[in-house]
This record gives sequence, C-alpha cells and structure tokens, in this order.
Amino acid sequence: MIKFENVSKKYPNGFLGLKNVNLSIEQGEFVAIIGLSGAGKSTLIRTINRMHDITDGKLTVDDTDVMSLSGKDLRKFRRKIGMIFQSFNLITRTTVIKNVMTAFVPELPWFRATFGIFTKDEKIKAMECLDKVGILDKAFVRADQLSGGQQQRVALARTLAQNPQIILADEPVAALDPVTARQVMDDFQRINKDMNISILINIHHVDLALKYATRVIGIRAGEIVYDGLASEVTQEVLNDIYQGKLEEE
Repeated sequence: MIKFENVSKKYPNGFLGLKNVNLSIEQGEFVAIIGLSGAGKSTLIRTINRMHDITDGKLTVDDTDVMSLSGKDLRKFRRKIGMIFQSFNLITRTTVIKNVMTAFVPELPWFRATFGIFTKDEKIKAMECLDKVGILDKAFVRADQLSGGQQQRVALARTLAQNPQIILADEPVAALDPVTARQVMDDFQRINKDMNISILINIHHVDLALKYATRVIGIRAGEIVYDGLASEVTQEVLNDIYQGKLEEE
C-alpha cells in the first residue's frame, strides 16, 4: 500500500507542488492522475520513489516511511518501484536486449557491471520481459532503429526486469501518436492485470485515463479534488479538475 498522510511538497522557490494530500493506493490498482500542466501530477508520483522529497506529512510504501530511507536502503527500496518517462531514456546506440539488461546493473559485481557481462539467466529474463510487451523480435536491433512506441515498450520491458511491485509512469504516451499510445496503454493494462503490479500513470489524455484506469485522481493546484472510479467521472468533475480549461487531447 502507498499511503500519503497530510503530505505537502514545497520547492526552494516557495512554490507548493502538493498541499496536504491524503491518499491510499492498494497493491494492484491501476490509477490515472489527471489535471492541468503544473497541477502537481508529476510531483505526486515522484515523491513515491523519493525523486522529490516531501516537506511535510508522512509517506509510506508497504509501511516503510519513505523519508527515513537513505543510502543502500533507499537504493534497495527503489528497486521495487519502476519508473517510466515520456523520454524513453534508452542507450540508443546499443541493442534492445542490452538496454533491458541494464536493469540488472545495480545488483551486479563491479567487474560485470563495468564490462557489461551478463549471465544466461539474465539474458533469458530480459527476453521474457521483451516478450511480455510484444517486441521479442526486436531484441538484437539497435534501439535507435525503433519507433517511439517500440522504444517505450523497451523502457517498459527494462522496468519489468526489476521485478517491480509498483510502476510509476510520467506522461509515458505524451510523445506518441494516438494509435501507438493506445497500444502502449494496452501493455500497461495487461501487466497490471496479469502481474498484479500497481500502475500509477500521470497522463494528460483524459480519454485514455478513463478508458484504461480503474481509478482516477484529479489534482488542481497541488490538491486532490477528485478521487474515484474512472467510470464515475462526469463532465462536471472534469470541469472542476481543469477549471473549465481541459487540455488538448
């Protein structure tokens, strides 16, 4: 479980990214976070793995106080939380399978990590992860030869290689065309259902949020203004979240 208790995040310039957030997310949920640009969507998900530190309140993941972690304990904690970005963060001049196997590097002995030496089992694991997102046939293709959607799937396969309990996705389909975006969202949905991995996705495509997520959290100016079933989101709710300025799809 992810639990926010009166959580606030104040940036050094004084801007309040989150204001007194109270929120609980159970294991296996598929949650879409929506709101205007700058509303606090990215801040919310990035506090979960300590990319951003909270300034007030308490944030726990599986009863672990996130702000109490440091050093080796923080690195171990982050291993169970995958992160997907809008930019795919791949090593574009190497193969797809090598990109996926970078997920193993933090746990390798320094010699193997330095020279990129992987075991047969690690290679098999990487291939299995590529198969789960439907691009096993691209394993030995250079990453820069793939389409944007295929590159995002490589990023997702790399995250799966961590054996995460949670996947945080920060605008993962924003750079993709509508057809490809739906294909990638299909992957997220399947992984959520088949592997019971919690998915928290920050997304500006409201139609995709309502189609794929089971739960929607609406943020406005750092505050949670809606938290409920995707099927129950009405136009009135959207007007409240977006203050009548719904972003372009």
